[in-house]
Amino acid sequence: MNAFRLTTLLLLVCISLSSLAPKADDPDALLGKWLSSKKRNQVHIYKQGTKYFGKLVWMLEPNDPTTNKPKLDKENPDEKLRSRPLMQVVLVTNLTYKGNNVWGDGEIYNPEDGKTYNCEVTLKDANSIDLRGYVMGISFLGKSKTWTRVK
Repeated sequence: MNAFRLTTLLLLVCISLSSLAPKADDPDALLGKWLSSKKRNQVHIYKQGTKYFGKLVWMLEPNDPTTNKPKLDKENPDEKLRSRPLMQVVLVTNLTYKGNNVWGDGEIYNPEDGKTYNCEVTLKDANSIDLRGYVMGISFLGKSKTWTRVK
């Protein structure tokens, strides 16, 4: 392979790889719909003021199989909220952009156990994020999941 072809090939590879990288320091790169790691739910991340929130907008199984009615927030610690449908519940709240493709200081509600956890999100690339839920303000006491962008 001559030097011109090799240089052209390397240039094309670099351009292709750079298009996959997230934009540097783009606070709004998080906006959009994201598919959960289990591929059973979609959360729409939106912005209010300077904070980011995520609302449940799609479920693979939106209805309770025993009643065939919409699934409810039955594990919520607040008894008054246990009868609300899970669809459209805001699960992610108050994320702030920290820079370098990281959002933190937020919370995530897990309707499976009715608990709310501290939350941090890292943009891995243009189409995937690592979402980390943790307790007691200590990030290493938690669990990370990778969500993928819905196009």
